[in-house]
Amino acid sequence: MGLYIGLDWASTTHAVCVLDDQGQIRARFDVPHSAAGMATLRMRLGRVGDPATLPIAIERPSGLVVDTLVAAGFPVIPIHPNVVKASRPRYRAAASKSDPQDAFLLADLLRTDGHRFRPLRPPSDATRALRALVRGRDDLVATRVALANQLRALLESFWPGAAAIFAEIDSPIALAFLTRYPTPQSAAHLGEKRLAAFLARHGYCGRRSAATLLARLRTAPVGQTGESEAEAKGDLVRSLAATLEPLVAQLQRLTAAVAHAVATHPDGPLVMAFPRAGHVNAAQILAELGDERTRFPSDAQLAAEAGVAPVTYASGKHRGVGFRWACNKRLRLALTCFANNSRHSSPWAAAVYQRARARGCAHPHAVRILARAWVRVLWRCWQSHTPYDPCRHRAAKAMLDAA
Repeated sequence: MGLYIGLDWASTTHAVCVLDDQGQIRARFDVPHSAAGMATLRMRLGRVGDPATLPIAIERPSGLVVDTLVAAGFPVIPIHPNVVKASRPRYRAAASKSDPQDAFLLADLLRTDGHRFRPLRPPSDATRALRALVRGRDDLVATRVALANQLRALLESFWPGAAAIFAEIDSPIALAFLTRYPTPQSAAHLGEKRLAAFLARHGYCGRRSAATLLARLRTAPVGQTGESEAEAKGDLVRSLAATLEPLVAQLQRLTAAVAHAVATHPDGPLVMAFPRAGHVNAAQILAELGDERTRFPSDAQLAAEAGVAPVTYASGKHRGVGFRWACNKRLRLALTCFANNSRHSSPWAAAVYQRARARGCAHPHAVRILARAWVRVLWRCWQSHTPYDPCRHRAAKAMLDAA
């Protein structure tokens, strides 16, 4: 007799439901999200049967609960929340919802449609480490961009010249300048010699002279704020600069760690061999791609997961093609970034992009078309453990021979 388990996870309590082949409830219980709760979960499920024969459906592919179940030997089957949401009308007439009900729904989906879902195969420790570094860095980059935008908007409101003097508002020299001169009044007596001394003291390596930078500062529009308001906004400028400065430094350290991790990963050289993939972008692709080859049996499935293949809607005489919203957005961003960079180095990639633009596609659409073309090549290299070689890429080689 087969048994099927559904687990509805939460931040404090997890609901568990065990069904048999006939859909009858054999056990139903809750466990707290704690060390004792995880031990109870393993113990109670172990009483039901051999862990290797007890598939567990859950709405997430990662997390402490999933790690606990995998380590205990249970087959874990992740089911997308959208699938669960679409299945709820099969089990209810009213719009009710509860955690025990969702646990039952997951178990019954596993019983009736288990052949449609793929068991979770956790990535290697090296891939998990790379994924943690890459995703953490990406989140910190988003935080840095948000703070930099906030700082720029603040300066534009009362001192536009300080936002224009340096190219990047979150560069070390710009942050040092704003810490020393947070208001127009504090820079009222700033001259060319004093600015040159400031730049030399902070090791400024830009190609702009002190006179040019000072001209940017002085020719910008003048704010019309009062003295008290300017002081208040100056305090905000100091706070944002003090927040950004260590964040930028830590991002540089994390970037170096990501570059080292992808270089030492078994599949790192494979992805870095692609044109203009670099270290960080290659790490972003590899972190989302993983190292479990059976996860994507075809390049079409990889393209769908990455969101670079459109969605087709067809019914009778009607047929439409739309943008794919449901996908791994981190993977899509990594692949489209790589595709956009690759066209500046690969003649084949540039030709694919230009043909798409000639058909009337906008830049983002053309980049996704190019990314879809690269996915075919990436999937083949990934499956065969072979680094990319343009001489073995027939389309690219034909263009090189023709040139």
